[in-house]
Amino acid sequence: MTLAFVLIAAAYLAGSVSSAILVCRLIGAPDPRSTGSGNPGATNVLRVAGKHAAAVTLAGDLLKGLLPVLVARLLGMTDLVLALCAVAAFLGHLYPLYFGFQGGKGVATLIGVLLALAWPLGLLFVAVWLLMAKLFRISSLAALTAAAATPVAAFGLDYPPPLTGALAFMVALLVYRHRSNIRNLLAGTEGHIGAR
Repeated sequence: MTLAFVLIAAAYLAGSVSSAILVCRLIGAPDPRSTGSGNPGATNVLRVAGKHAAAVTLAGDLLKGLLPVLVARLLGMTDLVLALCAVAAFLGHLYPLYFGFQGGKGVATLIGVLLALAWPLGLLFVAVWLLMAKLFRISSLAALTAAAATPVAAFGLDYPPPLTGALAFMVALLVYRHRSNIRNLLAGTEGHIGAR
């Protein structure tokens, strides 16, 4: 039980590492919280610092979701502990301890935890995101569509309740964090991928 608590806490602390802020600091780019959309995530880093910085940010945010859950899986933790590690890493990204609890929207970190929890769901999320991004060139629309599709697939494929419950909770938070994007989508003013 003690190990489970340690793993959950470590997952939150790992999730609290903001790849966007650290990458921008390292290359001397503006703080993503103070320019562009103001979101410390890969899409905003693409706007303010370019493709290479965005790619590193994306990889960092994905890995901080993937690795804590994989470690817990390798240590033989139950489905409940795996789900709690996933939620903890995701919450760390959204509400990071190291950055005043002002984090990103969680898309890449959700992909990471999905790949570790149930890789078919992670691949489904990525596939839907890529398709929607290709069709509409709007990152938030792609993320919201992929997020909506994933819990439906999880229920349909009869994944265990801890996983489906954790996924539903994370998707609800992701949608909540995209509330300004949803308003912009409805108003027709949401920015397109690559636009500065």
